[in-house]
Amino acid sequence: MLKDFLSDIIKIDDILIIVRSEGAIIEMKSNSVTIRQKDKWITIGDNDDPCHMHIDSSTISEARFIKEQKTDRVSYSLRFFDKSGEKQFSTVFAKMYDKEMNLNSTRKKLYDDLFQKYGSQQTIKFVYELSN
Repeated sequence: MLKDFLSDIIKIDDILIIVRSEGAIIEMKSNSVTIRQKDKWITIGDNDDPCHMHIDSSTISEARFIKEQKTDRVSYSLRFFDKSGEKQFSTVFAKMYDKEMNLNSTRKKLYDDLFQKYGSQQTIKFVYELSN
Protein backbone atom coordinates (compact mmCIF):
# COMPACT_ATOMS: atom_id res chain seq x y z
CA MET A 1 0.00 0.00 0.00
CA LEU A 2 2.92 2.39 0.66
CA LYS A 3 4.06 2.20 -2.96
CA ASP A 4 0.51 2.93 -4.20
CA PHE A 5 0.23 5.89 -1.85
CA LEU A 6 3.59 7.28 -2.96
CA SER A 7 2.63 6.70 -6.61
CA ASP A 8 -0.49 8.81 -6.16
CA ILE A 9 1.52 11.57 -4.50
CA ILE A 10 4.30 11.82 -7.08
CA LYS A 11 1.82 11.88 -9.96
CA ILE A 12 0.95 15.38 -8.78
CA ASP A 13 3.14 18.12 -10.24
CA ASP A 14 5.07 20.38 -7.90
CA ILE A 15 5.36 18.02 -4.96
CA LEU A 16 8.62 18.48 -3.10
CA ILE A 17 10.03 15.34 -1.47
CA ILE A 18 12.21 16.30 1.47
CA VAL A 19 14.64 14.13 3.43
CA ARG A 20 16.33 15.85 6.35
CA SER A 21 19.09 14.67 8.63
CA GLU A 22 21.22 16.53 11.12
CA GLY A 23 23.84 17.43 8.54
CA ALA A 24 21.99 17.60 5.23
CA ILE A 25 18.69 18.20 3.48
CA ILE A 26 17.70 16.84 0.09
CA GLU A 27 14.76 18.28 -1.85
CA MET A 28 13.52 16.48 -4.96
CA LYS A 29 10.62 17.59 -7.18
CA SER A 30 8.07 14.97 -8.13
CA ASN A 31 7.57 16.11 -11.71
CA SER A 32 8.02 13.24 -14.19
CA VAL A 33 9.42 10.90 -11.56
CA THR A 34 9.10 7.13 -11.88
CA ILE A 35 8.46 4.74 -9.03
CA ARG A 36 9.07 1.02 -8.70
CA GLN A 37 9.49 -1.58 -5.98
CA LYS A 38 11.80 -4.57 -5.66
CA ASP A 39 11.43 -6.55 -2.46
CA LYS A 40 11.27 -4.04 0.42
CA TRP A 41 12.91 -1.20 -1.54
CA ILE A 42 10.80 1.46 -3.24
CA THR A 43 12.77 3.63 -5.68
CA ILE A 44 11.53 7.08 -6.64
CA GLY A 45 13.29 8.35 -9.75
CA ASP A 46 15.70 6.51 -12.03
CA ASN A 47 19.09 5.27 -10.86
CA ASP A 48 20.72 7.07 -13.81
CA ASP A 49 19.11 10.42 -12.95
CA PRO A 50 21.05 13.00 -10.98
CA CYS A 51 18.61 12.59 -8.08
CA HIS A 52 16.62 9.60 -6.92
CA MET A 53 15.78 7.98 -3.60
CA HIS A 54 15.40 4.52 -2.16
CA ILE A 55 12.90 3.90 0.65
CA ASP A 56 13.03 0.82 2.84
CA SER A 57 9.30 0.12 2.94
CA SER A 58 9.73 -2.23 5.90
CA THR A 59 10.66 0.74 8.11
CA ILE A 60 7.83 3.15 7.21
CA SER A 61 4.88 2.51 9.50
CA GLU A 62 2.66 5.54 8.93
CA ALA A 63 1.98 8.73 7.01
CA ARG A 64 0.23 11.80 8.37
CA PHE A 65 -1.67 14.49 6.50
CA ILE A 66 -0.41 17.78 7.92
CA LYS A 67 -1.89 21.28 7.59
CA GLU A 68 0.48 23.62 9.38
CA GLN A 69 -0.31 27.27 10.04
CA LYS A 70 2.59 29.54 9.07
CA THR A 71 2.73 33.31 9.52
CA ASP A 72 0.98 34.16 6.25
CA ARG A 73 -0.27 30.83 4.92
CA VAL A 74 -1.10 27.20 5.63
CA SER A 75 1.44 24.58 4.55
CA TYR A 76 0.10 21.26 3.18
CA SER A 77 2.24 18.14 3.47
CA LEU A 78 2.42 14.43 4.17
CA ARG A 79 4.99 13.19 6.65
CA PHE A 80 6.25 9.62 6.78
CA PHE A 81 7.33 8.03 10.06
CA ASP A 82 9.14 4.89 11.14
CA LYS A 83 8.06 2.45 13.86
CA SER A 84 9.75 4.60 16.52
CA GLY A 85 7.75 7.68 15.50
CA GLU A 86 10.75 9.37 13.87
CA LYS A 87 10.05 11.34 10.69
CA GLN A 88 11.90 9.82 7.74
CA PHE A 89 10.77 12.12 4.93
CA SER A 90 8.02 14.51 3.86
CA THR A 91 6.16 15.37 0.70
CA VAL A 92 5.16 19.03 0.49
CA PHE A 93 2.56 20.52 -1.82
CA ALA A 94 4.40 23.45 -3.44
CA LYS A 95 2.85 26.37 -5.34
CA MET A 96 -0.24 26.44 -3.12
CA TYR A 97 -0.45 30.25 -3.22
CA ASP A 98 -0.21 32.91 -5.90
CA LYS A 99 1.90 36.09 -5.63
CA GLU A 100 -0.89 37.83 -3.68
CA MET A 101 -0.96 34.89 -1.21
CA ASN A 102 -4.35 33.64 -2.41
CA LEU A 103 -4.82 29.89 -1.95
CA ASN A 104 -4.85 28.01 -5.26
CA SER A 105 -8.14 26.09 -5.04
CA THR A 106 -7.06 23.60 -7.73
CA ARG A 107 -3.93 22.66 -5.74
CA LYS A 108 -5.94 22.48 -2.50
CA LYS A 109 -8.40 20.11 -4.20
CA LEU A 110 -5.52 17.78 -5.12
CA TYR A 111 -4.58 17.57 -1.44
CA ASP A 112 -8.21 17.11 -0.35
CA ASP A 113 -8.83 14.44 -3.02
CA LEU A 114 -5.80 12.46 -1.83
CA PHE A 115 -7.04 12.76 1.75
CA GLN A 116 -10.47 11.44 0.74
CA LYS A 117 -9.05 8.61 -1.39
CA TYR A 118 -7.16 7.27 1.61
CA GLY A 119 -10.15 7.27 3.95
CA SER A 120 -10.20 10.86 5.23
CA GLN A 121 -7.89 9.83 8.07
CA GLN A 122 -5.17 12.10 9.47
CA THR A 123 -2.92 9.06 9.89
CA ILE A 124 -2.49 6.15 7.50
CA LYS A 125 -0.89 2.98 8.90
CA PHE A 126 1.31 0.74 6.77
CA VAL A 127 2.06 -2.90 7.50
CA TYR A 128 5.03 -4.37 5.69
CA GLU A 129 4.61 -7.98 4.65
CA LEU A 130 7.44 -9.85 2.97
CA SER A 131 6.03 -11.36 -0.19
CA ASN A 132 6.95 -14.92 -1.07
